[in-house]
Amino acid sequence: MTTNTTNTTGMNNAAAISQTPPRRKNSALQTVGTVLFWCLIAVILFYVLFPFYWAIKTSLTPSGDLAQNALKWWPSSTTFDNYVQVFKGQPFARNLLNSLVVASGTVIISLLLAALSSYALGKFRFRFKTALMYTILGVSVFPQIAVLGGMFTTIRSLGLYNTWAGLMLSYMIFTVPFTVWVMTSFVRDIPNELEEAALVDGASPLQTLFRVLLPVMTPALITTGLLGFINCWNEYLFALTFTSSDSARTVPVSIGSFSGASIYENPFAQIMAASVVVTIPLIVLVLIFQKRIVSGLTAGAVKG
Repeated sequence: MTTNTTNTTGMNNAAAISQTPPRRKNSALQTVGTVLFWCLIAVILFYVLFPFYWAIKTSLTPSGDLAQNALKWWPSSTTFDNYVQVFKGQPFARNLLNSLVVASGTVIISLLLAALSSYALGKFRFRFKTALMYTILGVSVFPQIAVLGGMFTTIRSLGLYNTWAGLMLSYMIFTVPFTVWVMTSFVRDIPNELEEAALVDGASPLQTLFRVLLPVMTPALITTGLLGFINCWNEYLFALTFTSSDSARTVPVSIGSFSGASIYENPFAQIMAASVVVTIPLIVLVLIFQKRIVSGLTAGAVKG
């Protein structure tokens, strides 16, 4: 009888505990946490967007008023003359074409080589594969200045100085290792059943890659391609070293060579206008492919 009474009492206590409402979180702490979170977001947005806003503001300021309105949040009068002068004062359109052709060509060749290499490194077993992967990683983090002398001698001996091909060859030093490393990690996570089904149907390894695996690799291709394009578009050191005229000079070098009417004048407004013009294509590309970029960056992060 005592045992039953004890069990009944214990069950009642357990039921009472289970029916006890959960403790409410301190609303004041939640409010403080929310405020701090949005303050942090505001600081990050200001840090990221303010330089671009300042470039737009400076580019719309008349050159004669720039000294007086340099520290104002918005100029008293706006003008688009700086954008006009960017294209009239120098062959900036040609520089844009050079950057577009060189960056696009470099990315296309790098992605083709990366697709072939990542398929071999991700799906096949052979000796020294690990050593080869670490060599690729080491090359990708190698400083550009360390290979500048050797690359200059190579490009001059091949007759590629001051040409698009010479710039593409030099840019592939840092785009190919990066794309191969990223694509290999992505190919490893592709289910082997896709490859096995293609081989059973009689497909060759190249057919399996281009007809079966390549469509699956689209998010990674877009992500690595866009990142490589941005690196090529903004590259300065190789473009400065391996070009001597506007026939192959890219926009970073062109902007760096802007000069005023005299040696004492710096065309800050025109430099900012050119910087805005150069930045807009990158923003457009990111907005167009943002979903693909996110899926490419998160691909392989979770294994199911």
